[in-house]
Amino acid sequence: MGKKRSGGGLTGPQQAAKFLGVSVLSGVVLAGIAIPGAGALGLAAKGTVEGFDEIPANLKTPPLSQRTTILDSEGGLIATVYSRDRQVVPITAISPYMQKAIVAIEDSRFYEHGAIDLKGILRAVNRNAQEGGAAQGASTLTQQYVKNVFVEEAGDDETKVREAQEKSLGRKIRELKYSIQVEEELGKQKILENYLNITYFGQQAYGIESAAQRYFSKPAKDLTLDEAAMLAGVVQSPSRYDPVNDSQEATKRRNIVLQRMADVKNISQAEADAAKAKPLQLKVTKPKNGCITAVKGAGFFCDFVRNTFLDDTAFGKTREERAKVWNQGGLTVRTTLDPQSQDSVNESIKDHVDQDDKVATAVTLVQPGTGRVLAMGQSKPYGFGKNETQINFSVDKKMGGSNFGFPTGSTFKAFVAAAALEGGLPPTKMYQSPYDMDYPSPVRTCGDKPWVNTDRAKVENETESEVGPYGMKEAMAKSVNTYFVEMISEVGLCPVTEMTTKLGVIPANGAKLPEVPAIALGSEGMSPLTMANAYATFANRGVYCTPVTIESITDAHGKALTVPKSKCGRAMTERTADTINTLLLGVVDSGTGQQSGLTDRQSAGKTGTTDSRYNAWFVGYTPNMSGATWVGSGGAKQVSMENITIGGQYYDKVFGGGLPGPIWKQAVSGALSGREAPSFTTVNIPDTPSPTPGAKPSGKPNKPGKPGRDGKPGDGRPGGGTAAGPTGGNTGGTGGTGGDDPLGGITIPPGIIGGRD
Repeated sequence: MGKKRSGGGLTGPQQAAKFLGVSVLSGVVLAGIAIPGAGALGLAAKGTVEGFDEIPANLKTPPLSQRTTILDSEGGLIATVYSRDRQVVPITAISPYMQKAIVAIEDSRFYEHGAIDLKGILRAVNRNAQEGGAAQGASTLTQQYVKNVFVEEAGDDETKVREAQEKSLGRKIRELKYSIQVEEELGKQKILENYLNITYFGQQAYGIESAAQRYFSKPAKDLTLDEAAMLAGVVQSPSRYDPVNDSQEATKRRNIVLQRMADVKNISQAEADAAKAKPLQLKVTKPKNGCITAVKGAGFFCDFVRNTFLDDTAFGKTREERAKVWNQGGLTVRTTLDPQSQDSVNESIKDHVDQDDKVATAVTLVQPGTGRVLAMGQSKPYGFGKNETQINFSVDKKMGGSNFGFPTGSTFKAFVAAAALEGGLPPTKMYQSPYDMDYPSPVRTCGDKPWVNTDRAKVENETESEVGPYGMKEAMAKSVNTYFVEMISEVGLCPVTEMTTKLGVIPANGAKLPEVPAIALGSEGMSPLTMANAYATFANRGVYCTPVTIESITDAHGKALTVPKSKCGRAMTERTADTINTLLLGVVDSGTGQQSGLTDRQSAGKTGTTDSRYNAWFVGYTPNMSGATWVGSGGAKQVSMENITIGGQYYDKVFGGGLPGPIWKQAVSGALSGREAPSFTTVNIPDTPSPTPGAKPSGKPNKPGKPGRDGKPGDGRPGGGTAAGPTGGNTGGTGGTGGDDPLGGITIPPGIIGGRD
């Protein structure tokens, strides 16, 4: 007996030598191996049985990784994704020619011997002994299947793959033991079926179905004799006999298979000769894997679906578990993507912003009341080339978005107004609203310490002609900065941050919204999806619904997986939502968003432009669709949108209503074409009389007022290091080149942050 390894039993070669040596010396007749159906090994020597039994045999076949299919809401294909391109099919869906060809060339005595071919084993052992190594193999189809099982189980672990493929007698013996188990449990036809589904055929095609589609663009059941022979020949060396790269070698190998089929009487010699005379006649379908292959410009939506799956505990307790399920594949994922909406978004983007422009745009549409993401597109396509990107400008950082999102400018004012109205402030409330002013101080926070304007930070309106007093309706339509700064100063910061939390308005980098008055002017970076979904709450009369992208999922066996549904809850009263809707109707009717209003139905929305015109927004909605359009710098370098050409059109200054608004208008018009046109429920907001110039309106904005005060202790945060908040108007490394502040930590005065239109 050979020596045992410390704690590990006999080595592979020792096991092989022991088994083969004892068997030969004992004159063993390997009946159970050589003869199918004979059962267990007929080993005469007790020592041989005991030695063989030391080899573990508990082969657990892993489920085969397959492609996952991602569909839109109508069942149309968006993309296929996979770690291995494979479609498992039953033996009845595989051409009889293919079955005969693979048996003829790989194991012509497959139906005659048991788990191994004794003649082949002895021949290989003798040859290898003479040459001092493992020069010749004698693997049966069953043994090859077992080897492929270990390769499949190894996945992308290169070390395990090498171990599964090593050429050694030890591996041969292990394969033998497992092969006996497989033959007893599965039988010949099932082994052949499994082998054809697991084996690699080159060109990224795993399994016969994917191979037939790759090389001949047809299902495996339709393979002809010459096609089947070619594919059977590829298996021995997919690189050497690759018909795409070396048709001559592939043809020679195919003809060897055809002749072997004739020799073993699977086909006649005449059939073989006729097939040999045919050219390869390939009809190659190139490998298509991943979201980069998505149709309808839905690459980023596809990627968002994948990230949603990997992020949701409904699909596994840990991210590793979820990744394993996703990579295993075989899923059919039906999504919320509406093809009409997606087409309209793509067309609008194409008409307004070019791929190679210095700036980019992103558009996201959602459905109020359901949270369904209907469309998602951007001007920089999904890819790795020039003017392409893998960064999804529409979503938060953790879901594949930019590092910080994009400052929203005046689109944030709707949230301030909602918090004020919810706290009891009347929609007729007037503020002095001068052209410029110091930020009022102190301002209540959620904590014990109020925010104090220690730096004498100032805020100003877009033009010197914007001088109040103004009421809420006119201030919203004109987007008067000083009005909303006075409002947030009276209402307090806590009601605003509490409202935004209810609306899912969280900075794209996942940070907490700072308690500083500058947030009223959109100083923080948000994603278009966040903004579109928050405004959908207004359309839904105050009920917020979390965004969803997945309608249903079935696994490889057709079993439905549990899919999380949108969670809805009231964020504000119907009265507050209806008032906001009335105010934002005025924005598109007679305010800064006049170029954005729809002509065939009611629409509401808000414009926004940030300092230096680095970002411009329009967030708008109808009762049955909400959408956000952002235009700005898609990379770490900020681009000022002044004296700039975008989409072939020159702009001296880009405003939220001047470019994002028309993009939104065209996208939503097409998305809703032919669909119902419900109306908003509005409220009557009287026009506020213009008081005597210089007279102060009711309320003292320099002092905290009562509306919105909840009297609850908070976390004690006074509002960050500067009056503008910690991020100011900077988007940071949105191009994926890092999260460093391109302004090098320079403090940005809040008087020049956001708030423009």
